[in-house]
Amino acid sequence: MSRSVENVLVLQGGGSLGAFGCGVFKALCDYGIKFDIVGGTSIGAVNAAIICGSKKGDPAQDLEDFWLDIAESSYGLLPDILIPYYDSSSGTFSTRKMPWATANSVMFGVPRFFTPRWLQLVQENYTDLMQWPMEWTHYYDHTPLIHTLEKYVDYAKISRKAAANKNTPRMIATAVNVKTAEALVFDSAKMDVQPKHILASCAYSAYGFPWINIDTDVYAWDGSLLSNTPLKEVMEASPRNDKDVYIVENYPRRIDRLPANRSEVVDRTRDIIFSDKTIYDLRAWKHMSRQTDLIEKLYDIVEKKIGIKSLDPSLSSQIKKDYDDLVGKYGAEIMSIHRIARNHS
Repeated sequence: MSRSVENVLVLQGGGSLGAFGCGVFKALCDYGIKFDIVGGTSIGAVNAAIICGSKKGDPAQDLEDFWLDIAESSYGLLPDILIPYYDSSSGTFSTRKMPWATANSVMFGVPRFFTPRWLQLVQENYTDLMQWPMEWTHYYDHTPLIHTLEKYVDYAKISRKAAANKNTPRMIATAVNVKTAEALVFDSAKMDVQPKHILASCAYSAYGFPWINIDTDVYAWDGSLLSNTPLKEVMEASPRNDKDVYIVENYPRRIDRLPANRSEVVDRTRDIIFSDKTIYDLRAWKHMSRQTDLIEKLYDIVEKKIGIKSLDPSLSSQIKKDYDDLVGKYGAEIMSIHRIARNHS
């Protein structure tokens, strides 16, 4: 069975590391590479929404403008400071600049992305003042992201109608059901992707973001809690066509040396938690593809030499049903994988 080949871009989560994905996408555009499907989770889903739903029709420019918008809205109330530093290898003292960008974000938020709950208390919800913060289920409100995305995303372009007409790339974003721990897949070919779906995909609980109510009794958190590289979900959502896959890795899988201090240990631990773990899935999919290819060949032989319809009707019907189901769900092959990984500076 001949199949067409789709270009697929898979974008990992990683907060501010999503800016790396922006740079990668711009470079791929410069090489003239166009995508049929863009899948992402967390900040990768935000990037995917802008790429697939670009309001200006220039996704690379819209994506860059979004990241500049976010960066320019960040507070700098707490200045960077110099701290003394002893270099044990040389036996000398010096100073190092300690940036306070993270502290500024924690204390005051990033206004065009998220705001701290404690800054909203007096204005919106006095009852929260009667609770200890440890009793809260979230510390930040990331709905400001919706208003920022309105400048860059045309949601009509990430709808079923747009996907059916193939006017724009198909968008796939992932989240996780808080109550069942099951994956949630938001696919523009099967539904109209809305702002709540993007918020859900980047509702990272460890950062203090709230779950998002998607449907009746369906509450969603960040998809990276299950998988930070949603290749499996993309393959299963589009199983009939072969794939050339481009994966943007925000967290490097390999490093040249062991961590030298506690800070590097923490960084490396995070890398491992969120790095691409699809190697086993890829091997399993390749094995399944070989089995499916064999079944297709055997089916063709039986069809040509014997004829499926010449068999017992119930057996013929069951064979045809199983064949269509297997080939339809697992027939696609991954023709190539291109990994674009961020290195530690």
